[in-house]
Amino acid sequence: MSKHVSENESKLVDEQQTIYDYIVNRVNDHAGGIFFLDAPGGTGKIFLFNLLLAKVSSTGNIALTVASSGIAVTLLARGRSAHPTFKLPLDLAKKYENECICNLPRGSSIANLLQRPRLIVWDECTMPHQGALHALDCSLGDLKENNTLMRGVTVLLSGDFCQILLVIPKGTKADELNACLKASPLWPKV
Repeated sequence: MSKHVSENESKLVDEQQTIYDYIVNRVNDHAGGIFFLDAPGGTGKIFLFNLLLAKVSSTGNIALTVASSGIAVTLLARGRSAHPTFKLPLDLAKKYENECICNLPRGSSIANLLQRPRLIVWDECTMPHQGALHALDCSLGDLKENNTLMRGVTVLLSGDFCQILLVIPKGTKADELNACLKASPLWPKV
């Protein structure tokens, strides 16, 4: 991984370099936080994400990559689907109102893994219900017994609000907008 990083860091364009340096510094400083990269297709976000993941992993830290669509998962290094990785409830709309928590039993392998990441990259995060991010935040809090935002983990979200938004069965446009990530109480902290 170190070789991959050294060979590819010089290929970053100025905007990518700024994002790369900022996220790496947040991870190294244990600063945590949630960040959103508005990245339509063709902007080089996958190259940037894979380089970030290699950089964080090459220093012995845990970096997780998830996506909300199967196509995006295949492009990410060691990518996984967000729902099974975080054990998100299938019906986030109903459970979100009741402080939903992911199905992560203490002591399970995924719960142990989620106690250790320094970076989580979540691509296509504009597609699921806003409750998905809330569920992750609550679950990290439960696992890490910590009340800070995302429990000190640096979370890099990305997506394009001009693409596919989530679907609310029999819902109106207002229902879709209210379920969108930008309507989340966490969005002002991004």
